[in-house]
Amino acid sequence: AHTHFTQGIAFYDLQQHRASTLLYGQDAGVNCRSNDAFALWFLGYPEQGLTRSQEAVTLAQQIGHPFSLSFILSIAADFHQLRREVNNAQESAEASINLATDQGFPHWRAHGFVLRGSTLVHQGQVKDGIEQITEGLRTYRATGAELLRPYFLALLAEAHGVQGEPEAGLTALAEALTLVDTTGERWYAPELYRLQGELRLRQASPDAAQAAACFQQALAIARRQQAKSWELRAAMSLSRLWQQQGKRAAAYALL
Repeated sequence: AHTHFTQGIAFYDLQQHRASTLLYGQDAGVNCRSNDAFALWFLGYPEQGLTRSQEAVTLAQQIGHPFSLSFILSIAADFHQLRREVNNAQESAEASINLATDQGFPHWRAHGFVLRGSTLVHQGQVKDGIEQITEGLRTYRATGAELLRPYFLALLAEAHGVQGEPEAGLTALAEALTLVDTTGERWYAPELYRLQGELRLRQASPDAAQAAACFQQALAIARRQQAKSWELRAAMSLSRLWQQQGKRAAAYALL
């Protein structure tokens, strides 16, 4: 994917491809850069990915095409969320919500609500955050959209975990994993299994064996995807569990 996006960026010419933006609804240069940001993050190059994401936002602002700008502001919020940059994610989500509201883009407005809700959770406003994620998911589905729903449900599950509601989180993850099998949208699958393991450890009767199996599944999928960032995140969760179980050598070797 990174190879193809890089080729797309090389072929892109702002003046030559301006008409295609109106024809297809999104600017190809913005799209290639934003998607390459994710490819780079998955591959384990978060700083290079951040540079690509910033390039996409700058290009969209330069073009002045509202739909492309609304798209990239929403996707930039997603990218900052992956990097755990809460303030930046909130800033991008707020900007996307404002633009989408002004221009009448319900899809990106709902997307922004989900991401803003997630940032509120990590700022201690957990109840308000869960309400915004839930409302965002409801209005997102009302547009007919299915893409990204596993990701949004994972953010909801994570929020329930912070709230001390692991069962509600596991219910959201079960829905997300069903969607993964139904639609084939697997880019967030390793994190779905990792979160499942974390929530199983927070249940009233923690199941360490099932949690370890979830972490191992997350690792296996991440390795098949060549997604180093997901692999590292899953390895950290499993190594913490092993350390608590006295398996320090195995935990160290995994990391």
